[in-house]
Amino acid sequence: MNRTLLKKWFQALAPVGALPEGGVTRLAYSAEEDLMFRSTAGFARQIGLSVTEDCVGNMFLSFPGLEKEPCHIIGSHLDSVPGGGRFDGVAGVLAGLLVMENLRSLDESLPVRVAAFRAEESSLYGLATAGSGVIAGSVNIAHLKNARALSGESLYDAMIRKGYSPGACGLENALDFMELHIEQGRVLFEAKEPLGVVTAIAAPVRLKVTILGRQDHSGATPMDLRKDALCAASEIVLATEAAGHEEKRFATVATVGVANVVPNALNVVPGSVELRIDIRGIDKESIRRTVERVQRAIADIGASRGLSCATETLSSMDPVALAPSMIESLSEAASAAGVSFRRMASGAGHDAMKIAPLVPTGMLFIPCDEGVSHNAAENASLNDIALGAEIMLRSIRLRRSRPAAYPRSTPAGHGRRRLKPS
Repeated sequence: MNRTLLKKWFQALAPVGALPEGGVTRLAYSAEEDLMFRSTAGFARQIGLSVTEDCVGNMFLSFPGLEKEPCHIIGSHLDSVPGGGRFDGVAGVLAGLLVMENLRSLDESLPVRVAAFRAEESSLYGLATAGSGVIAGSVNIAHLKNARALSGESLYDAMIRKGYSPGACGLENALDFMELHIEQGRVLFEAKEPLGVVTAIAAPVRLKVTILGRQDHSGATPMDLRKDALCAASEIVLATEAAGHEEKRFATVATVGVANVVPNALNVVPGSVELRIDIRGIDKESIRRTVERVQRAIADIGASRGLSCATETLSSMDPVALAPSMIESLSEAASAAGVSFRRMASGAGHDAMKIAPLVPTGMLFIPCDEGVSHNAAENASLNDIALGAEIMLRSIRLRRSRPAAYPRSTPAGHGRRRLKPS
């Protein structure tokens, strides 16, 4: 694998959305995400690939003439969280591009395509894996219209603003799908293992909680006459943490990641607060129990304080088991190359979980330093990315050499689909 070229690509992308304090911000459908896509398309054209995009801006990099042929797809995303790192998502897209560059340099004929999905992160619109969800059929127009930024703009509006037409598009001519990603945890880092073969992906349930109290003067309003929305919110935050602790033996977690306080002024009793809660795990029943605990706590806290607490489910997904054929071929490829690895579940959500119901899907993790991700300090080794690319290519060769052992899906039936309004 051409590590020199991989380094050149990362260096070219580094300034996009770069912040003075470190890290990058490349939000969904922003100018920075657009530039990430244009730059990556430029890398692809430089090595002789063709570039296409679909109705929501997902990008596909193909060998010329194979744009509509059944292919093994490798992909990930190019957006980031605010103040995020340079490797989250990007490593997977560039690893796929590295595979295609290697095939072209060897003059080897293998049907491989790279996908770069839009809007994987939920930071701006509160809806994760939107680009891959649209082509998988799990995200419809109603979801896109209900997903809104704090500015009020919906994800659907953002797509239209960028010139896209959410409607008829799907994952076409896919034999299978693989995604390489940094682990975003520290299991591999602590174990000093270079690869993780992912067996399942945790599912997130995202809640929006709107707490309506009464906005009053902080000096003139006695403590026993207040309806402080922020105090209620603080109880909900702690109740969410407690609900996560109750289910930690099932690897379920619960986090309040957003708190928007109105009017957010030093001398005003907060009149309203919006919280966004992220609950995820790999055990469906454990997730359900956690959500119920949180919702019950919200109702009790609102009643005890005499406040209105409205809860809305922004998104809800089931844990996803990845294809045994993909797990086995990736594991065998690593073993044959003499590379140490472990089979492991993913606690974070990824585009792969949206593609998994359509075609056999596999996933590789590489370590990130100290397990840090969604953070300016996020760092990973280019050598590990190149190694992951090599193992993915080896696994494709294995599946093609033994189709009975590693059955490939039939691409028919996974073509263009019309997005329904609800």
